[in-house]
Amino acid sequence: MYQKNKGDFDTSSCGSSTIRSPISTSSHQKDRVDTLGSNSAFIPTINAISSQDPQPTVVPSMSNPYSRSHPYGLTGHKTQTRPGVIRYIGDARGRHKRDEQSLSVPLEILEELFLNLPPDQVVRVCRLVCRQWKGVADSEALWRERCRREGYHLHEASRTPTDWRRFYFLCMKRRNLIQNPRAEEGFQGWQILANGGDKWKIEGVCAPHPNKGVQKNFVTSYIMCWKSQLIDLEKEGYSPSFMDHFQPDIRISDWYAPRRDCGSQYEIRVKLLNQVMKPVQTFAPDTVYFQCGSDQKWHQMAHVFQNYGPGVRYIRFTHGGKDIQFWAGWYGIRLTDSSVEICPAADT
Repeated sequence: MYQKNKGDFDTSSCGSSTIRSPISTSSHQKDRVDTLGSNSAFIPTINAISSQDPQPTVVPSMSNPYSRSHPYGLTGHKTQTRPGVIRYIGDARGRHKRDEQSLSVPLEILEELFLNLPPDQVVRVCRLVCRQWKGVADSEALWRERCRREGYHLHEASRTPTDWRRFYFLCMKRRNLIQNPRAEEGFQGWQILANGGDKWKIEGVCAPHPNKGVQKNFVTSYIMCWKSQLIDLEKEGYSPSFMDHFQPDIRISDWYAPRRDCGSQYEIRVKLLNQVMKPVQTFAPDTVYFQCGSDQKWHQMAHVFQNYGPGVRYIRFTHGGKDIQFWAGWYGIRLTDSSVEICPAADT
């Protein structure tokens, strides 16, 4: 019954055990992929049939999940399945329990392993392995220790995060979303909305800034000057679902300084916008005025948006000013080191 050449058995006479001569195989049949449930799927393997025995020898195997007659029409024989086919799924609870036992690792070792893996792999891969691994990956102790090792400290020890994992990822992603905040690249990244008087200009700082890395600033003229940036939160890596569900704190900061020999004014407006650019929340403090003879020290304007509700997709940052004595040149307010940051609540 073993065939040296490719061919099919003629099974037209079901119920008879007579073996017919092989018939020619078409190209379609040669390329056919046997699937469970077709007659070809039940053709015995070489080891299942002895060439010396004219009758097929049935090898004990798994019971067939489908009810059908033997493909060779042999009576009294149980239908066989193709080797390698899963017999049944059955109750997976016992198998899951055995899998978890085989993956069981002492908690101290498992935690140390997770601390040395990339954090995204711990969340996306490791926590899906089994219950024990998920428990460690979700534990507050793991992420608190990770924050300690990577230097993400609280400014106030009394303000403990409610979710250390969220605190860690927000700290890891935290950065200034404003482009070119210190005028180091000219006006790149800024949209000039108003360019009054002798227009915007860039100069070196007129007085030392608290941040020694700040060496340049933007300067306004004698008619109002405005510039702005629009921040797309999704492009910056903060998905709509994340912003709606967690509503992380949004911290804005801006530094401004007057000249001693000329009065000036400073204004800032920051808006949280929805998908269609409608304001969800706005920060617009009163105009700040400096009279002639004021010191040239730097002042900081800061604000934190909290509990602003769902729907925030963009942030519009706008600031500007002018001098109030209408002097030709650049005697107006000076601006630099602007910032917009997405922060953990416990860090604002």
